[in-house]
Amino acid sequence: MPEASVLIVSADPERVERDLAAGAVGCPDCGGVLARWGHARARAVRAEQSAPIWLRPRRARCGSCARSHVLLPDLVLLRRVDVVAVIGSALLLAAEGLGHRRVARALGRPAETVRDWLRRARERAERIRVHFSAWAHALDPLLAPLEPGTSALADGVEAMASAARAAQLRLGRRPVWSFVSAMTAGALLSNTNSPWPAP
Repeated sequence: MPEASVLIVSADPERVERDLAAGAVGCPDCGGVLARWGHARARAVRAEQSAPIWLRPRRARCGSCARSHVLLPDLVLLRRVDVVAVIGSALLLAAEGLGHRRVARALGRPAETVRDWLRRARERAERIRVHFSAWAHALDPLLAPLEPGTSALADGVEAMASAARAAQLRLGRRPVWSFVSAMTAGALLSNTNSPWPAP
């Protein structure tokens, strides 16, 4: 049986269920229609200030190619225990010049965890800048070129913000970091170099 992949979807489980029932979720591999196919295992993710959020992502299977997909809500990234908004806040603070220990204290997260996020983001800073600049200009062709900032990470963060602003104007209100998760298929800080969705 083909291996399951991950598809980023809305964080609203009722909307996901309605979309699946209506045949409105397409297979990213072949374009077929995804149908309900159980659930992935439940797990807790750390939210910003509240208690952990328990997720039990829906699984879906394509009627054409038989590939299964875990439908991961856009409030998280792949293989991360914190919601994407917390990770995004860390990237913003680091882009402003704060070190990982100060960022960790500000967010109430372990320093090692934050150091890992920032290291991965810095390693991918140019890829992040290019990818999100392409998204920003695809969504808003009249957008002026992004000006270089104080660091590669700052440039990447600015490109993410520009893409999310353009997406909100074109597609409607949605949390900024949810767009970031969706625009990278949840793989912003992933260990793999799998391709992110093209604009």
